[in-house]
Formats: sequence, structure tokens, C-alpha cells
Amino acid sequence: MKEMKTVVVTGASSGIGKATAIYLAQNGYKVYGAARRVDKMQELRAFGIKPMVLDVAKDESIVACVEQILKEAGSIDVLINNAGSGYYGALEDMPMSDAKYQLEVNVFGVARLIQLVLPAMRKNNYGKIVNISSVGGKVTLPMGAWYHASKFAIEGLSDALRKEVKSFGIDVIVIEPGGTKSDMIGLGAEYMTRVSGNTTYSTLAKGVSNMYAAVEKDAADPIVIAKLIKKGIEATNPKTRYVGASGAKLMLFFRKILSDKLFDRMIMSQMK
Repeated sequence: MKEMKTVVVTGASSGIGKATAIYLAQNGYKVYGAARRVDKMQELRAFGIKPMVLDVAKDESIVACVEQILKEAGSIDVLINNAGSGYYGALEDMPMSDAKYQLEVNVFGVARLIQLVLPAMRKNNYGKIVNISSVGGKVTLPMGAWYHASKFAIEGLSDALRKEVKSFGIDVIVIEPGGTKSDMIGLGAEYMTRVSGNTTYSTLAKGVSNMYAAVEKDAADPIVIAKLIKKGIEATNPKTRYVGASGAKLMLFFRKILSDKLFDRMIMSQMK
């Protein structure tokens, strides 16, 4: 009988994290769903998923979560770093405390989780580390300086890590979703309106909000990304990156063929 792999999915209370936790549980994985709000994960129990309290901005929470799972399950075979913060706003307007929080969640929390799961993965000579980046880890929108900085960082972190751990039987996989239905789109737009809606950047903020609304309307169901993740973790020799959901491949294609200035012009033409 095939051994059941243990998977940890962060940010499992909604969106991509929730869809991925359920989909993997339905496909024979032992899944731990981790998020700050355990009350929003109670329905996951019906799928055999164990909810765990995890605040990726707090080291003691990260350590306690990983230690408990390792104690119960014996190993963590697959780590899916999905928890994220999506604050948007003009760099001039955003408080540095919010910028630091975004990096804490999107970069340092991810790195700390990886640090803690690697010893057991190395011991087993097996592991899959899946980092959820974004098309925004390759292309940028105005008002997204800190969000894009965090996702560009995840891309670089993953590329370096992949080389470090390959000899231990550990794969590092980056997922780059495009427009996907989630709470983050709405929350990011609300935050942007609050910090930049009445400043020098108000016209641009309105343009980005309108574009956000269009993206939300055409956003893909998170199951699209859940299926990509399953494909990646089950591949014998996985790709370094998987791209999916609304507009993702087209956007990356334009970024590849256009110069910086032409690409800037194309993006800014959408800000109306």
C-alpha cells in the first residue's frame, strides 16, 4: 500500500489554500491546514483535514505549529507556503510598519517555515517545498511596490534554495497564479483606497481599483491552482515553475517580448 504523504498548507482558511487543502485531502494526502483563524477552517474537518493555528508573522507560532505536526505525523513531506498579504498603495503613502508586515508574512514567514521543515526532509531524503508566488513576482503594477518586492523575493529565494537542497532529494517548486478568486483582491483594493484614495495618487489608485474589479470579474476558481500544485508535487522531475489562472501566461509572454518602457506603457494604458 502506498504510504500517505503529509502535507502542510498555510493560508488554508480561504482561496487557493483552502481549495488546495481540500483537493489534496480528496486525493489521498494527510493534510494539515494552517491559518490564523481556526474558526474559518472548521469545515475542512469534514475532509479529514486537521486545522492548525498559525500566524506566519510570529516566530513562536511557526515553531509551535511545525513541532506539533512533526510530533503527530512524524514527518512533513510537502510544505505549501500559501499564506500571504496583499497590501497595495503608493510607496510614498504606505506606512513602513505595513510594508514590514507584508514582508514578514510573504517572505520571512515562508523562510522560517522552510528552515524548520528541512531537517526532517533531509533525514528522509524526500521533500517538496511549494512557494506560492504570483505573476506579480515577474511583472509589476503601480501601487504594488511592497507586494511585488515580496513576490520577487520569493522567486529569488526559491531559485537559490532549489540549488541548496536538490542533493537531499528535496524539490522546490514555484507557483505563479494570475487572477484567482480570493479575499486578497478585495482587501488589497480596500487598503489602497484607504491609504492612497485621497492623496496625490488618488487618480492612479482609482485606475488600479478599476483594473482590480475587472480582474476579479474574470478571476479563475482556486481549484485551477490546486490542480497545478498536485501536478507539481507528484512529478518525478517537477518544473521549477508552474503558471496558471486568468491572464497569467499572456502577461508573462508580453513581459518577455516587450522592453521595460513598452511594457510600462501597456500596463499604464489599463489604468483608467
